[in-house]
Amino acid sequence: MQTVVQYTRFGGPEVLEVAEYPDPTPGEGKVLIDVRAVGVNPIDWKLRQGIRPSDPIEKPRRLGNDVSGVITKLGEGVDGWSVGDEVVVRGAYGAYASELVASVGKLVRKPANVSFEDAAALGIPAGTAYQALASLGVGDGDVLLIHGASGAVGQAAIQFAKQRGATVVGTASARNLDRIRELGAIALEYGDGLEERVREAVPRGVDYVLDMAGTDEALKTSFDLVSDRSHIGTIVVGAKAAELGIKAWSGGSPVPLTEEEEALRAEGLEAALAGLADGTFQVEIGARYPLRDAAEAHRAGQAGEVRGKIILDPAG
Repeated sequence: MQTVVQYTRFGGPEVLEVAEYPDPTPGEGKVLIDVRAVGVNPIDWKLRQGIRPSDPIEKPRRLGNDVSGVITKLGEGVDGWSVGDEVVVRGAYGAYASELVASVGKLVRKPANVSFEDAAALGIPAGTAYQALASLGVGDGDVLLIHGASGAVGQAAIQFAKQRGATVVGTASARNLDRIRELGAIALEYGDGLEERVREAVPRGVDYVLDMAGTDEALKTSFDLVSDRSHIGTIVVGAKAAELGIKAWSGGSPVPLTEEEEALRAEGLEAALAGLADGTFQVEIGARYPLRDAAEAHRAGQAGEVRGKIILDPAG
């Protein structure tokens, strides 16, 4: 039997329920995966709560996009993949499950020396960070300010920006500043006087801003430091992006990603996997929960109790 986490109404973590279904069968061009690890992302609880607009719930709805595992069955017409292959799936539907059917077009090979947990932690965070930096145009010699830099997307953005040759300034709470420094960025605590602290840290000024906080303070500081608002991007206040004159990807933006942006996100996952394999990229696993405890994982994530990625373990 396949174990899944689903919900039939919007609400808090308590609406998540564990259900059992017959083992799924992969159709043409698809494979069946024995799930080893699932990445939890903020979009998961935003959808569960109804904060992020979605269609009315007419049947049990599943969660999760990022997953790693082992192929156990091939559908008709599948070439280039074999039973036993270790894979990562990007953009899966219903990844909170013990088994998952996925299209071959969403599969990426997992390097042998990368753990299933680390691999499942990358899809949305690494893909988003990589695409956002490329879309902004951050490059060698630029100064990038990242608001909310200690989260999973922020940590990935620091590393990709450093690889591009940028100087990075990251904001976070006091307890997370050491992690930002470990990744090679200038770490600044948010709060009163943030703009002055940034100016002191990088006297030559800021060229680009990537916002993962969405607070009034983050936005005001960004506008005061960067005159060209096309150099400011957000992944959290997309619904207000047009009004503010800034760029947005996800975060409630009514504008869907372009094909080029989707391709960049896929490229970002592969870049992060390669970096993990050769030691040039890091991912922080903040907490692990059994799949059946997904509600508790959501509660902890929403409460801000976990830095880095939350992973669900179907075997836990």
